[in-house]
Amino acid sequence: MIPATFDYVRPASLDDAVRALSDAGEDAKVLAGGQSLMPLLRLRLAVPDALIDLDRIEGLREIRDTGDAIVIGAMATHHQVIRDPLVRAHLPLIAQATQTVADPAVRHRGTFGGSLAHADPAGDLPAVASALDAVFLVRSTRGDREIPASEFFVDWMTSAMEPDELLVGVRVPKLGAGWGVHYEKFHRTAQAWAIVGVACAVRRDGDGIEDARVALTNMGPAPVRAGAVETAIRGGPASQDAIRAAAAQAPAGTEPPTDLHGSSEYRTHLATVLTARALTAAAG
Repeated sequence: MIPATFDYVRPASLDDAVRALSDAGEDAKVLAGGQSLMPLLRLRLAVPDALIDLDRIEGLREIRDTGDAIVIGAMATHHQVIRDPLVRAHLPLIAQATQTVADPAVRHRGTFGGSLAHADPAGDLPAVASALDAVFLVRSTRGDREIPASEFFVDWMTSAMEPDELLVGVRVPKLGAGWGVHYEKFHRTAQAWAIVGVACAVRRDGDGIEDARVALTNMGPAPVRAGAVETAIRGGPASQDAIRAAAAQAPAGTEPPTDLHGSSEYRTHLATVLTARALTAAAG
């Protein structure tokens, strides 16, 4: 199918992009990598009046160290994120999860910020951003704004950004020494969306678990921070019995969908099993 007619704008700077988005109004779409947007355009599930292409803005691809955090530019590709030494050293959960996104062709073209702004609950990166307490950096003609991950994902494919706001980067706190991480994902084929995924970070203290962060993919209209699991495992022993007991709390507060790929009951079972696997791997 051929997309509907739209105006095409390709700004050369961030300021130009922000102005173009503001001028275009509520029916504009931003083209970052296009790996999610282009199929929607072809199927006319998205019918924008204007398309703002960010490809020329090199500054949005930068990944930099700010001391206690790493800022990943919104236009950094998945391939770039996976290979970046700062990400690999300080944010290994992001590097690991990004390696599971689609296939190499998509990872070379798709962007970190584009995937997050798309806010698909079946996407791998929203749950990771939630688990790591990431902060989203957005800009409009009104100025800059910071949105914590806990507030950024509002509903199915809906974020807290206003129509005239542009995601420019994501600030992710460094985990530091002592943390183990793992992203566990169950999907039909290598390139498919996750039926359920679990992003997990665990800090050991000898034979015990001092702290844990767990977030779930595709267990509701937005990524779910598994607070009940974190509370259950925190301060306890790093044993299989303790991990299984904590993982049993994974479905708490979730709204798993029923679709072609599985029922809500099936996803509830998967969440428990995959959380136990993720905790076990992250705890070493």
